Amino acid sequence: MEIDKILRGPADSNKKDSKTVSGCAVKVMQLRKIISDHFKNMKVETSNLTRGQSESTNALRLQDLISESLVNMHVKTQKINLDHPNSIIQDNKPISNKERLALELQQLIFKHIAVMDDNVLGIIKIPQLEMRATILKTCIFEHIRNMSKETDKKIAMYEKQTYSSQILFIAAEKGNTTFLVELIRRYPDLVWNVNDNNQSIFHIAVKHRHNEIYNLLHEIGAMKDLITPLKDKDDNNMWHLAAKTATEERLAVVSGVAFQMQLELSWFHEVKEIVPPSFRIRENVDGLTPHEIFTKEHKNLARLSEEWMKGTASQCMVVAALIATIVFAATFTIPGGYDQTSGIPIFHSKATFAVFVVADAISLISSSASILIFLSILTSRYAENDFLESLPRKLLLGLATLFLSITTMMVTFGVSFFVLYGKGNLLWMPILICVFVVSPVLLYVRLQYRLFIDLIRSAYLTRYLFKPQKRLLYYENPKF
Repeated sequence: MEIDKILRGPADSNKKDSKTVSGCAVKVMQLRKIISDHFKNMKVETSNLTRGQSESTNALRLQDLISESLVNMHVKTQKINLDHPNSIIQDNKPISNKERLALELQQLIFKHIAVMDDNVLGIIKIPQLEMRATILKTCIFEHIRNMSKETDKKIAMYEKQTYSSQILFIAAEKGNTTFLVELIRRYPDLVWNVNDNNQSIFHIAVKHRHNEIYNLLHEIGAMKDLITPLKDKDDNNMWHLAAKTATEERLAVVSGVAFQMQLELSWFHEVKEIVPPSFRIRENVDGLTPHEIFTKEHKNLARLSEEWMKGTASQCMVVAALIATIVFAATFTIPGGYDQTSGIPIFHSKATFAVFVVADAISLISSSASILIFLSILTSRYAENDFLESLPRKLLLGLATLFLSITTMMVTFGVSFFVLYGKGNLLWMPILICVFVVSPVLLYVRLQYRLFIDLIRSAYLTRYLFKPQKRLLYYENPKF
């Protein structure tokens, strides 16, 4: 299909130092020849040695044959390393397929030498020479069969042409939803395409945290059950990819490490629901389940989130305690004082005095509630899942009650001047003071606006991140 060729892009070329690439190519050829000669010699010599001889003699000759063959293969492999010093793979540098294949073949040779040696050591302990000879022959052919199979598999893997510039997956990595939607509308089969690592565009979307592309999974119906179980070359399924830490660029979408942790948890729990249950406990090549990967990779982020949450709660609790102290004192030092005879406040009949009392009470109650909420944040256990809903909601509620206490405290302060100077020529004074009283409240809103938005998004709006409001791929049938 022509569209597949266009989207696939050019094949990868190893643009490295020509001497290094040439040396690795020669090294691969020599290693393949060593393995091939080893198979041939072992087969021929085994057949020759066991022809017309007694089983006891065969056992001893087969032991010598195995030892000699393994030693020769090891010596020849070491000699190749000395002949091609420039082809040695260096750390932290990109390597070509030839270099990687050379290393894999070399490791394969050493692995089978060690395995074969261990097997022979176990076999020669058998006292019956006839039985020993039979087992040694079986071991030789089993060794040839296993090593041949692994060699062919590695050669097929690394000599396969790769295409890392596939347009479809670059668009998924960059989050170009519009481009992908238009492509899939015209060529629906593209949802089945996988890259060289056996990952679909939805795996790439999860890996790079592009929710708009990921949400397209909900539009393809039952087909998603065939896509989500796909595993890459490292046996990572879609949930393994969600468990890994997102890039700094994607984490920077939200401010504050606690909100970054909450976003990562949202992705982790969302992908968990779409992956088949049997795949949720699958291990990758490193022997790690998705949950183990998440805990390992987000350990530092969880620690920073805990420190940020505790620091914010501690500072806000100090402010709330200070407000509670002020408004509590204001309760007993009301404007105008008390009547010395009856003990009733002098201005109790004025409406502004009632506003003063109510605002002061609300400020005291809300500041006290804020202290308790921030205290519960400080004493939280800070488990991973606490950052998903519990802690963001507590922080949002604590900041909201703190804002209410600050606002009502300023109302209490402003109204107290109306109680004292609400009549006569001094009315301009409380009006002017109330105008200035508004400024600290507005300043608080201005400074904490971004934090409030992030908190609301984290506490309540993240649930809608993976629930698209409209269909992008396939339109619903119109109703007539």
